[in-house]
Amino acid sequence: MIDRRTAITGLGLAAAGPVLARPAGDPLPGPSDWITLWPGTPPGAPAPLPDEQIVERSADPARPDRIMQSVAAPRMAVFRPANPNGAAVLIAPGGGYRHVVIDKEGFEMGHWLAERGVNAFVLFYRLPHQGWVSGPDTPLADAQRAMRLIRRNAAAQGIDPARVSVMGFSAGSHVAASLTTGFARATYAPHDDADRLSARPDAAALIYPVIAMDAALAHPGSRERLLGAAPRADQELAHSPDRNVPADAPPCFLLHAEDDDVVPVGNTLAMRDGLKARGIAVDTHLYAAGGHGFGISRAAGKPVAAWPETWLAWARAKGLA
Repeated sequence: MIDRRTAITGLGLAAAGPVLARPAGDPLPGPSDWITLWPGTPPGAPAPLPDEQIVERSADPARPDRIMQSVAAPRMAVFRPANPNGAAVLIAPGGGYRHVVIDKEGFEMGHWLAERGVNAFVLFYRLPHQGWVSGPDTPLADAQRAMRLIRRNAAAQGIDPARVSVMGFSAGSHVAASLTTGFARATYAPHDDADRLSARPDAAALIYPVIAMDAALAHPGSRERLLGAAPRADQELAHSPDRNVPADAPPCFLLHAEDDDVVPVGNTLAMRDGLKARGIAVDTHLYAAGGHGFGISRAAGKPVAAWPETWLAWARAKGLA
């Protein structure tokens, strides 16, 4: 039996699919299937659970731009390639920790990767300000769990567990960067055999990323929804990935448009400096124009439109795509 809340939020795997099916008129195929992250209710859940709402922001049915306003059942939308090459990418869409973007930084990227032989997993992570006990560690916990589940099921899915990367956009890049630097942090109690596996990504791509949490450089909305209205200096430090790079962080690909008026390009520069200070390999790509939130389709006609192929060449050179 599926009650009304389960049907709405997608707490069960069967319920999750129809909630995020591709809209009528959309030219791209939807996910191959779904993977829920946690058995039963996610850890540290508030009561009641957040009420998942899907909102369409586009007036063009052939170009959807949906968001999920709350996440009660963290899960991954899976895009499986017809001809897999053994690589996989965990995708964390943006949304300023206010919501999770579905299409332009999620499903579009998943489809693009699958067309090129890469297994793609679009992560719908919980939002830290919605009452979860783990607070600002909540999105990182979901990202860690997602990486471990991808590796646990790697053999059955034709994935090399040593070729699993992470890619993030905007606030989703903060999730990805937190995973890149905090993969070994204990953010939740182990649930099963998957939690004995490494959550370290083999590479990271951070696209117009939210990184810094100090007020001078942070994206204000992401900072407040992650840490609250008046965070302490130690909280800012703990959740600024550029200031917590471990010696074994994976190589990183960074990309930003210098005319980004939402997330300052200084976030990317700070992450680059933090990686270089620890001797971590990093490729940094800055474009004069492009703005924020361009994903793939909204970069068309601009020089920044070349970025996915630039990333792909970088990842292939490392044997990761």
